[in-house]
Amino acid sequence: MNSAPHNADPEELARFGKLAARWWDPDGESRPLHDLNPVRLDFVARRVALHGARVADVGCGGGLLSETLARAGARVTAIDLAPEVIEVAALHLHETNANLPVPLDIEYRLCSSRELAAAQPAAFDAVCCMELIEHVPDPAALVSDLASLLRPGGKLFLSTLDRTPASFLAAIVGAEYVARLLPRGTHDYRRFLRPSELAALLRRSGLVLDEISGIAYNPLSRKASLTRRTAVNYLVCASRSAA
Repeated sequence: MNSAPHNADPEELARFGKLAARWWDPDGESRPLHDLNPVRLDFVARRVALHGARVADVGCGGGLLSETLARAGARVTAIDLAPEVIEVAALHLHETNANLPVPLDIEYRLCSSRELAAAQPAAFDAVCCMELIEHVPDPAALVSDLASLLRPGGKLFLSTLDRTPASFLAAIVGAEYVARLLPRGTHDYRRFLRPSELAALLRRSGLVLDEISGIAYNPLSRKASLTRRTAVNYLVCASRSAA
């Protein structure tokens, strides 16, 4: 697949594809995602009535957030451009649903945000895009796609890393080189976005910034919580006008 038109870096897709087999291992390379997932879900659930809502999970990876959104009652369309992670997500969903009286409502697709926006414009009550924007070549194009997916009054949820010395030390030096929680090269500090930069992209796409919240994460205790400090990880909620 030629990923350039899809706003994706082939090296990034290959890197995450290699992690696919252990995506659901809470002690594997995706351990931070497992630890952060409950905080992210709670942030979304407090701002959107998920039961019966149509939610897009863009850059879904192996489906950690997708399954928890669906467990909360959402009808989820989850997309990614790495075939390996979509395969793992679909397999895990099959195993999960085999043990549930009512199956989770998730549709996994191997497609880009631009393709989904073209196929289903203004179709979703909420759009989630966690830890993806710092991995794409064109963040502005991604935000534009995400905005196009929202129905009037819909909400967008983004998580990413601030471009600060603290995030460099925590996400790259600490996580990749010292603690080795992530493979080396997972993050490129130059692609981290300051909250003000992300806010500008949201405004350019016609969205209203509702809220920014930092995420505190202790990799030793594996505890994550919301905080006022956005210097490392942060979450954003934005809205499309109801008019």
